[in-house]
Amino acid sequence: MGNTESVVVQKRLARFRPDERPVVEGVFDRLQGSAGGPSGAPGKTVTLEMLQSSMGSLAPDSMVTRVYQCMCSIDPGLEGPAASGKTCTSAASGVGREQLIIFLADTLRGTAEERAPLVMAMSQHGAVVVMCEQVAEFLQDLISTVIQILIHRGRLQAWKPERMGDGSLGVKLLAEQMCSELKPSDQGGCDVSCLEDWIFRNSQVSLYLEMLVAEGLNVSLSGRPAPTLLPPCRETPWKDLRCLLDIPTLMFLAPQLPDSYSAPWRLVFSTRLHGESFTRMVTGLSKCGPTLLLIRDTKGHVFGGFASHAWEVKPQFQGDSRCFLFTVSPRLRVYTATGYNGHFMYLNQNQQTMPNGLGMGGQHGYFGLWLDSDFGHGHSRARPKCTTYGSPQLSGEEDFTLDSMEVWAVGKPPEPEEGEEGVGKKSILDADLEVQAMMEMTGKTLHSQGLREPEEDQDE
Repeated sequence: MGNTESVVVQKRLARFRPDERPVVEGVFDRLQGSAGGPSGAPGKTVTLEMLQSSMGSLAPDSMVTRVYQCMCSIDPGLEGPAASGKTCTSAASGVGREQLIIFLADTLRGTAEERAPLVMAMSQHGAVVVMCEQVAEFLQDLISTVIQILIHRGRLQAWKPERMGDGSLGVKLLAEQMCSELKPSDQGGCDVSCLEDWIFRNSQVSLYLEMLVAEGLNVSLSGRPAPTLLPPCRETPWKDLRCLLDIPTLMFLAPQLPDSYSAPWRLVFSTRLHGESFTRMVTGLSKCGPTLLLIRDTKGHVFGGFASHAWEVKPQFQGDSRCFLFTVSPRLRVYTATGYNGHFMYLNQNQQTMPNGLGMGGQHGYFGLWLDSDFGHGHSRARPKCTTYGSPQLSGEEDFTLDSMEVWAVGKPPEPEEGEEGVGKKSILDADLEVQAMMEMTGKTLHSQGLREPEEDQDE
């Protein structure tokens, strides 16, 4: 197109490197060719059918329609979607080359100011104000598309959606959580400036938009590796497991962890696999580094906490301000340290003078999250909020009954201390079988043999 392109389009193309520009400009011709239809129509436009041919395997029809209407609403002379009430004359005939290039540039390399009108157009075509519910519906389509991309492109990182929680419910909960960060007017509406502020503060919106466009329209830009939205999963016996997590919840929780916690997630305890045993849970928690605890009560509420340090059985509080509490259902929320006190983590067992159980936040008798050592019961007492994390009541009732629980190790396990028999460190008797045999021959008692627990198979 070269010199015939508008100044607006040339500025948009300038955002891409020289080797990327042919890729961006080539999307238009490729979309026309993928549909197998005539390409010599006046003005050469991309129709809804052509867009569906490209995106249909990754995005629901409702999302494809949103993208198409958004492209149609772009006025190259205005550098963005047309104002409300203005008739979109290209809706019937299709999307022009310049409209497509502006859409690609603003979604892939645009600012929050440029992306806000696109989100507005995709949430409600031709409007200047959208309601939060309409943005939530758009987000549900967008999140569903992102998950389909992860599945279709083989980027699930060994997670098994069919053995996990209800993904459709998770999509709704994640969309609601993202919408909760909107700051609408008193009437509940959001104009472009409201959306711009929201997109600026919420990086996930832009990330999901980029995935939608780059993957849905197959725009492969050099130097832009596909984002990894899920943590790797290892050593998980999926055939025996029905996981409390789902893919959208993982997409929400994983970015909440500190940047240094990028080790594969490993399931170290599950009531479904290991039974309702506090002692077995403590064994799973010990010496595996940072962990994520997930609890479902008998009222259907799902909640938990992130422990930044390896748990220790002792009658003192432990951990640091990187710990947090969270809820999954009925709402996705994270509650971080307030700085009021240092009561981040507590784990005690077999003591007569101190409470026995696992707790996070608050104080003895009034934890933000507490699980009794008898394991079947716990509490979440926040009147009105947990002092340590600022969290409300997490469970369905203040004193809850446990339905199921999982513990995921999410960080690099700590190195065993010198002289400690632990993960990755063997007894001297194991290291030198000859010494062991000589001691047995001379009648020496191998005291350590009866003290060590048998090693467990992680994949059983």
